[in-house]
Amino acid sequence: MSSIGQFLGEDHLRCDDYFLAAERAVDAQDWDAAVHAFRDFRQAIERHLAMEEQVLFVAFEAVAGAAGPSQVMRREHEQMRALLAELTRALEGRAGSEFLGLSETLLVLMQQHNMKEEQMLYPMCDRLLASGREDLITRMGRVQSTTEAA
Repeated sequence: MSSIGQFLGEDHLRCDDYFLAAERAVDAQDWDAAVHAFRDFRQAIERHLAMEEQVLFVAFEAVAGAAGPSQVMRREHEQMRALLAELTRALEGRAGSEFLGLSETLLVLMQQHNMKEEQMLYPMCDRLLASGREDLITRMGRVQSTTEAA
């Protein structure tokens, strides 16, 4: 059985791959590829955030309370979403330098965020939610991106 940390950590890597593809396409000014790669990234990251917010954090907060690490992660998710909106506008305007500057900001935020999750939050969830881990992973796997549903 996979742990919550393994399941979501692997998803972080998948999101990172899409992000890198979008950055490379923008850097090459291959706008069609950039639009497709960024769309794939945005769907992947929105799905990841939704898995955490709709399933993992709800289960964690039911056991650990609403204050604490999950609230910090929710605030950081909102910061990421704001940057995603700015990146979308930059891409739509074919503003490569602006996109790459914003992508650097998002990259730093994601790296710090993912480290906190992978080193602290996910291990806590694996311990506190051990009895329902398999069900949680199954339920997270069924979540769709908000951009897929739209």
